[in-house]
Amino acid sequence: MTIEAFVQSLQQSAPPAGLAPLLLALWHAGKDDWHRAHNIAQDVPGPDGAWVHAYLHRVEGDTWNANYWYRRAGRSMPNHSLKEEWKVLVEHFLAH
Repeated sequence: MTIEAFVQSLQQSAPPAGLAPLLLALWHAGKDDWHRAHNIAQDVPGPDGAWVHAYLHRVEGDTWNANYWYRRAGRSMPNHSLKEEWKVLVEHFLAH
C-alpha cells in the first residue's frame, strides 16, 4: 500500500483489511480517534510500539509522557509538525 492509498482510506468508515497493529493505530489517529489509536499502540511492545505511543501522547499534548515514550523508542521528540510525524510514521511502517 502506498502512503497515498493509506491517506485515501481515511475517507472510509472502516480501516483497510489486514493492517498491522501500528498502522491500524495510525489509521485511527488519522481519523482523530485518539483513544482507539492509543489502546492499540500501548499493547504493541518494543521500540516501534513506543514510537507510535510517543506520537499519540504528543498529539494529546502530554509532552512529559511523550518524551518518556520517545526515550523508550530510542528517539527524541521531533521538531516537525504532528502532521509530518504522522506521515513519517505511516511511511515507515508501510515499508516494513
